[in-house]
Order: sequence, then C-alpha cells, then structure tokens
Amino acid sequence: MKIEIWSDVVCPWCYIGKRRLEHALAEFEHADDVEIVWRSFQLNPDAPHEAIPTRQYLATRFGPQAGQMADRVAAVAKEEGLDFASDALSVNTFDAHRLLHLAAAEGVQDAAKERLLHAHFVEGADLSDPDTLVALMKEAGVSEDATRAVLENPDEYAKAVDSDIAEARMLGANGVPFFVIDRTYGISGAQPVATFLQALRTAHG
Repeated sequence: MKIEIWSDVVCPWCYIGKRRLEHALAEFEHADDVEIVWRSFQLNPDAPHEAIPTRQYLATRFGPQAGQMADRVAAVAKEEGLDFASDALSVNTFDAHRLLHLAAAEGVQDAAKERLLHAHFVEGADLSDPDTLVALMKEAGVSEDATRAVLENPDEYAKAVDSDIAEARMLGANGVPFFVIDRTYGISGAQPVATFLQALRTAHG
C-alpha cells in the first residue's frame, strides 16, 4: 500500500495530519506493508526567500485575528504532542522541497520531512538559510556535499517539485495536507485518527 502525501513544511495542519496518520498506522494491522511518499506543495509560492516572523506574515494576510488563529492551531498541535514555537519563521519553501526529493533519492525522505517540520514549528529554525538546511539534512542522513550541491544548482529537482504541485491540482487538491492511498482513496485535511484508520482498513480490503 502506497500513501502519497502532498504537504508543505510550513503548513501547521500538515504536521498535525502527519502525527494523526502515524497514530492511525500504530493501530493498523498491516502497517508494515505501507510505503509513504511525500509530495511537494507550496502554500505560498510567492513567499519571499528571506525569513519573516510567521505571526507578522499572517497578520498581513488575515489581519488582527491572525494571532488568535495561530494560538488555536498551536492548541490543536499540543493535543498531538507537538509544542509549536511562538517565534516560527515564514519562508519560501521551494528549496526545502527540492531537498526532500534529494532525501527520497537517498532513501531517507520521511526522516528529512520530520526533521524539517520539527525544525520549523518547534525550534523556530530558518528554513531559508542554506547552512541550516545542510545541518538539518545531515541529521536526517543526507551528506553535506549532496545537500550543498542541490542548493547551489537551482534546477536540481525543480521539475520534480513543479510536477508534484501540478499533479496535486490535477487530483483536485486545493489545499494541504492531501493524502492519496493507492491512487484510489483521497483524504483531504488533518482528519481524526479514526478517519485515517478506517480509510487504511478499507483500502487494504
């Protein structure tokens, strides 16, 4: 069974959805048969490459209620064991997605995805900083040289990222997270654990 997940590394519901899927897999009788593939998606492709405080960025998009929105999401995340930092930084994630394709080629994509999400949401790391990305990818199992080679070549894995985003639109995904099981069952959003578990069991047959 293959689960493809379209998500962004600065999407809070993507991290919450990842945890909920993991909790469902912990109860799923055939979890050992599951392959997870992370697909690229950018919530804001036009985001600047220089990091800015997320709350400041949200305020420019959603106005005064942005802080309350962020607090509500953080409270939901805490229920899943995720302690979101209040000083997260908003960045353009295209390079991070290119590196996730590199990590897939190296066989450590899930570890890299988790490391980037944790760095952004829990540690408040700057995912636009090349040295930070190199260090995080190294922790996930990708060599410094391989990461720097990709970062220094903007064309490397760029088509793969663009292809993922185009495919998401083709599948009707207007937002993320978006989960597709064996190209048959689609789940939109960070659904409850029970919903994921039911979908897994139905798909497995």
